[in-house]
Amino acid sequence: MAARSIGSLSISFGLVSIPVKLYSATEASRAISFNLLHKTDGSRLKQQYICQKEDVVVPREEMVKGYEFAKDQYVIFTPEELKALEEVGTQTADITEFVPIESVDPVYFDKAYYLAPDKGGAKPYALLTKALRETNRCAVGRWAARGKQYIVMIRPVEDGLVMQQLLYSTEVRSIKDIDIPKTDVKDAELQLARQLIEQQASDTFDPSAYKDDVRERIEAAIQKKVEGQEIAVAEAPPEGGAQVIDLMEALRASLEKRPAAKAAPAEAGAEKRKPPKRAESARGEKKAGKK
Repeated sequence: MAARSIGSLSISFGLVSIPVKLYSATEASRAISFNLLHKTDGSRLKQQYICQKEDVVVPREEMVKGYEFAKDQYVIFTPEELKALEEVGTQTADITEFVPIESVDPVYFDKAYYLAPDKGGAKPYALLTKALRETNRCAVGRWAARGKQYIVMIRPVEDGLVMQQLLYSTEVRSIKDIDIPKTDVKDAELQLARQLIEQQASDTFDPSAYKDDVRERIEAAIQKKVEGQEIAVAEAPPEGGAQVIDLMEALRASLEKRPAAKAAPAEAGAEKRKPPKRAESARGEKKAGKK
């Protein structure tokens, strides 16, 4: 199934403007969510907002937004005032500089988008992609959308470009804020650690070799529940203090162990795990069986 464009914009640097189409590089969150139900009858619960002063339910039309500038003191903003504060979308990513790719710490990476050339943009798109790849640089600039302004980094990948939203410096904590004691490392320990790394080293990262075991476990449990089966709950292991180990012995023992075989990438066309059947269909089957 072909990817669907979620928008269009132009990459602008100097007097050059490249029209591109925007595609989301990631899927929506696949986290499994559970609804809150009334324990006694299993009905769905509805969220309500309670006024702390009057202890009454407040309907949505009586709600306003406020900012707490001091303890229990607020300034109120109308929807029109909040709208006026939003950034006006320009549909343009304005490039301000080109920096070495390795100079951007991945800790700043946020949401990613794939870029594809739009009408009339194939030649300059290909030129920018090749130039960035050969200079080992990425483009950094600003992009305004959805009422906000973002820092973006445009980098080459394979045959195309990725636009990566970056976090602002104020959104990233410094590792210097963490207390990391300076510790001496012995040469023998370092040598064993290097050997262990080489033993489990790979030339490339294959994301398909990893699967979400927790999601599969939850889906299997949901399916059992839908089918009316009971789930056995294992007792949690007793908590204990931190185990003191000999670092050298641990490294040697790790080297002696054969590395676990990596999970094979999913083959093309391989059947994927099906999501749990909905409870309605399961109940329908039960009713059909009673007839």
